[in-house]
Formats: sequence, structure tokens, C-alpha cells
Amino acid sequence: MLKNEILLPGVHNSRELGGYPAGGRIVKKGVLIRTGELVNAAPEAKIKLSETYHIKHIVDFRMKSEVVKSPDPIIPGADNHNYSVVEIEDYFSMLGNTDIPKDILSQPMDKSRMIEIAYERGLIGPQMYSMYLLGDRGKKAYKDFFRLIIESDPDKGAVLWHCTDGKDRAGLAAALLLAALGADMKTILDDYMLTNVYNEQKIDAIKSKYSDCTQEKQDAMIFAGGGVVDSYLMNAFSSINKVFGSVEDYLTDGLGLNNSDLILLREKFTI
Repeated sequence: MLKNEILLPGVHNSRELGGYPAGGRIVKKGVLIRTGELVNAAPEAKIKLSETYHIKHIVDFRMKSEVVKSPDPIIPGADNHNYSVVEIEDYFSMLGNTDIPKDILSQPMDKSRMIEIAYERGLIGPQMYSMYLLGDRGKKAYKDFFRLIIESDPDKGAVLWHCTDGKDRAGLAAALLLAALGADMKTILDDYMLTNVYNEQKIDAIKSKYSDCTQEKQDAMIFAGGGVVDSYLMNAFSSINKVFGSVEDYLTDGLGLNNSDLILLREKFTI
């Protein structure tokens, strides 16, 4: 098994935060789970989530259109929450040009070409994470996520959160949660980069295909192809620091948590 992996047939990039060092303590095992989308979860995966992990809450960070197209399955004992981090209009508002989607979507082309055009138009890059974290929609989603985590009881069951690939919207949630629990940047980055270990063959193929391109474009293609890029996460944290001063200030001033919330969070989810 890969590091921190949870074997859930039909669910990719499924793993937990348990076992990570966090501020002189250790994150509890089996209570904080991050995955890709759940729509293809096999029956045995649903049983495992219900009977082994006793999942109480499932947080879906996907767009509303993604939720409608591929809804989460029912997991006995769990309730479902959709905290959309970003909607399609936010991407184009970021560029200040709402005509771009018409230009891209009106042309017949394969997925790889569409991704390249999106990159050329500025839709793919490290700035996306800043939009997720600093936009009003994203801040509300992560605020609701933290409130749910704080109010949950790990002794009664786990919390699972996901997006589509389980790497960006869900990955940022994991990064913020690890930071709130007291993990250092190396631990946070190691967890984030595990996506590339889980998708090693796919990432190697992308690197080979774009080996003659600039590093910037290669990174963007890896990102769009299901991988992660360390500089994207570092840029996200730099954006937080620039606007709020620190990640902890982002959690308090940006997401509305207080010191008591952070203490309770660490008491509940670390040992």
C-alpha cells in the first residue's frame, strides 16, 4: 500500500491524514479522510466507509453542475454537504473576460487541445489556488468545512471530504486542516504531493509528452492532467501570507475561527 492509503475500490486518491506529526502531537488515525469523487464507489467501498470508518459527514467541494452530473452515493450513517469552492463563472471573472468560454467551448477539439488553449488563455496556473482560497465562495466553503470538523465527534465516526480528483479543492482543505492542527510546511507539502505518487504513470507520461516545453507549461499540463505541482501550493500559501499575514490569521480573520476553535480542533483530532 502507498503512504496513508485507504483502499476504496472505485474511489481514486483515497487516503487519510492520520499519523502525520502536528505540533508535537500526532493526527488521529481513521477520522480525517480525503478522496476523489465517490460516484463510482464499489459496494465494498461503501460498506467499508460505513462499517469500518463509521463516516458521519461527507463534504463535497465540487461545483453544483458536477454534483448534479455525478452525485455522491448514499453511505449509511453519513450526511452529505456540498460546499462549492468555485463555480465556472469565477474562473472567467478572474480573467475579467466572460467571452473566453464561448471562444473555447464553441470549437470542436479533443480534451488535450482544450486544456492547452485554457492554459494559453490564462485559465490554468498557480493563480487558481489563490482564487479558491481568497474568493468569497471559497472562503465560505472552507469556513463551513472547518465548522463541521470542529463540531464533529471523532469518537463516533470519521469525516470525509472530496472534490473530483481529490487533489485541488480537497487538497487545499487538507493543507489548511493540517496547518490548523499544527503540522509544519514539509508535512503539508508531502501530503499534497502524494497525489503524484498515486498517479505516477499518468504523471510520467505527461512529463514525457511535454518534455520540450517550458517548465511553466509542463507544470500546467501536469496540474490539468490529474497531478499536483509543489509551487502551486507554495504560491497559495504566499497569497494567504500576503493578504492575511499568516495561515493562522487566514483561519481566524478569513474563515472566522477563534483561538478556542483551534484548541478544540487539536484536542479532538490529535493525540
